[in-house]
Amino acid sequence: MRRGPAARIARRIERDGPMPLAEFMALSNAAYYAGRDPFGRGGDFTTAPEVSQMFGEIVGLWCVDAWQRMGRPADIRLIELGPGRGVLMADALRAARLEPAFRPEVHLVEISPVLRHLQLAQGFKAVWHNRPETIPDGPSIWIANEFFDALPTRQFVRLGGYWHERLVDKGTHGFRFVAGPALRHASAGTEGGIAEVCSAAASVTAALAARPGYGLAIDYGYGEPPERTTLQAVSKHEPVDPLSQPGEADMSAHVDFAALARAAREAGAAAWGPVAQGDWLRRLGIEARAAQLGGQETALARLTGADAMGHLFRVLAFGPVGASAPAGFTDSERQSG
Repeated sequence: MRRGPAARIARRIERDGPMPLAEFMALSNAAYYAGRDPFGRGGDFTTAPEVSQMFGEIVGLWCVDAWQRMGRPADIRLIELGPGRGVLMADALRAARLEPAFRPEVHLVEISPVLRHLQLAQGFKAVWHNRPETIPDGPSIWIANEFFDALPTRQFVRLGGYWHERLVDKGTHGFRFVAGPALRHASAGTEGGIAEVCSAAASVTAALAARPGYGLAIDYGYGEPPERTTLQAVSKHEPVDPLSQPGEADMSAHVDFAALARAAREAGAAAWGPVAQGDWLRRLGIEARAAQLGGQETALARLTGADAMGHLFRVLAFGPVGASAPAGFTDSERQSG
């Protein structure tokens, strides 16, 4: 075993026995994000705001439109969860200057000291939080771009007619999955199938959706559970075994958008989508913006292409019950109860 996070996890398992995957994922990602800038060519992965300024600009204009739908409140909080280097927020605020009356109080939810430093260097004024619960109440617009996928996810595997929680144990040559005790009172399923549950994502969504205002969740995910693992890890832009490099690789799982929409509805909000990121960006004019900027052909293809982010990533919106569909969505895309 290596030193560092892997060694700490190994000692925990030796002391307490196999741990749930969610705990392994939480420990791994906390260590991973605490001391590095993982973005861009020199990092492990690239997010949409790093591909082109167009992405953040469109998000910013979407926020202005949402604010106008709210009646243009003077007191408005603009919240971003997991803001990376702060590039999305910087681009969004620059685009939003087209509406001088939109002067939001910016709140960033970020636990990494390294990333907080990079966000501060973007030059906009903000208030930082370790968790959303400390953000003051009031009218809000919130953005979560590639945030929910990194939250700790539990997995359950169907074996012998019963569901078992997947646990992580320490093996001879590293970490490995083992099945926990059978859960006697659980739903039916396919033998060998895997179910994923991310209660943290549902909890955060419910808390934010309960605020007066609008929200956006942009991530890779699904509308119907696939009954297979979506757990993945990446290092230096290449996939790696999710259990092989705890604290040294980014761990994530696809987002259950149906669960997010359900959490929002239970909190008293409405939800629209999810729609493909490419469709959403095109509806909001990214092609015209690309033509205006020039030299954006590669970025446009990556953000909207069916064989790239445009299909893999989806966008889910949240807003007041009874409101018409927000920009980029249609009333027919409202999630039903």
